[in-house]
Amino acid sequence: MLKREGEIRIPSGCAISGMIAKDGAKQNGENIIKSIEIMHERSNGLGGGFAAYGIYPEFKDYYAFHIFYDGKYSKDKTDAYIETRFEIIKMEVIPTKDMKNITDRPLIWRYFLSPLEHIKKQKYLPDDDEYVFHCVTSINEKIDGAYVFSSGKNMGSFKAVGYPEDVGRFYKLEEYEGYCWTAHGRYPTNTPGWWGGAHPFCMLDTSVVHNGEISSYDTNRRAIEQFGYKCTLLTDTEAITYIVDYLVRQQGMTYEEASKVMAAPFWEVIDEMPNKDKELYTYLRNAYANFLITGPFSILVGYTGGLMALNDRLKLRSMVIGEKDNMVYLASEESAIRVVEPVLDKVWSPMGGEPVIVKVEEGKY
Repeated sequence: MLKREGEIRIPSGCAISGMIAKDGAKQNGENIIKSIEIMHERSNGLGGGFAAYGIYPEFKDYYAFHIFYDGKYSKDKTDAYIETRFEIIKMEVIPTKDMKNITDRPLIWRYFLSPLEHIKKQKYLPDDDEYVFHCVTSINEKIDGAYVFSSGKNMGSFKAVGYPEDVGRFYKLEEYEGYCWTAHGRYPTNTPGWWGGAHPFCMLDTSVVHNGEISSYDTNRRAIEQFGYKCTLLTDTEAITYIVDYLVRQQGMTYEEASKVMAAPFWEVIDEMPNKDKELYTYLRNAYANFLITGPFSILVGYTGGLMALNDRLKLRSMVIGEKDNMVYLASEESAIRVVEPVLDKVWSPMGGEPVIVKVEEGKY
């Protein structure tokens, strides 16, 4: 007897898609929904989500918190916490529309916030990003029933339990305009589907969507938690997000350098490098050994002004790149690109462990 979708484990499942305009031109969410929808069979309705950059130009100088609440008690407690640490520029329910396939919805709010300087100084925190990081971590760890699932400037994550195309229409993404979009359709392999566990995972302006399975999760989790991060969501992608944030924001690495930590070259490859490169990559492998991600994966990392794609070193998960004029498209399948842009200037697949980093022109985002 044939098993139905959802009754079997499909470790190669999940779909990711992204698109970015190098000239900063904005488009609404219709195309990213179309792109992820064509890969419907890679999902099973247990999680879908999107990240978008450039969508809040009126509030671009403020941190945009998107928060799930289990109920009024969680919201009241979080509001009290926020009011003592931030100036609240605006707070509102995130607009949604009824979708029969999106059920058991929590309360979904967004806040545009500015850190209170005197509180930041009392906490001896060096900058606004570090202050926000500590506040987000505190809410997610200590306030039961509250989860800040997006916290960057001029960007936002939108996710839920459901097929991704339904999630996109639930959040009315056709009404938003951004220069960069990513999307994810989830087939959970080790964890149940729930609203907080859907992709993307975010910290400040970093967002990650991921197809694969991280066998090094426990090592990665224990390593990143030594630096103040708390992995409370029971999924490997959360650890990847925090590793990226730590390496780039706190350690000052470029995204290419961070990729060479997470998908480090094999030792035999390093041995064949010129002396200068050999010295650098030997140092990275030794100094950040516990941040090496093992297992099959393909990820898209969104950030302000750019997008990075990265495969595992053996390329055990698919990744296709398409280019047309100033647009770059990245997806698990070529069909997810062709449905949006049938005629491409170039289409190719990156090598395992080799990052593809696309940047928006300076001053255009």
